[in-house]
Amino acid sequence: MIVLGVILLIIGLITGLNILWTIGIVLVVIGIVLWVLGLMGHAVGGRNHYW
Repeated sequence: MIVLGVILLIIGLITGLNILWTIGIVLVVIGIVLWVLGLMGHAVGGRNHYW
């Protein structure tokens, strides 16, 4: 999710499409939150790890 968000950020920056930039930021933030929750030992989506 983080990688997809970064890819969308790059594509949005190159093409100038603000919607891709916004979606990319949202995906990166959600991905980081899920990653941190997984590192803290919380079950994410019924799993103990997020990856």
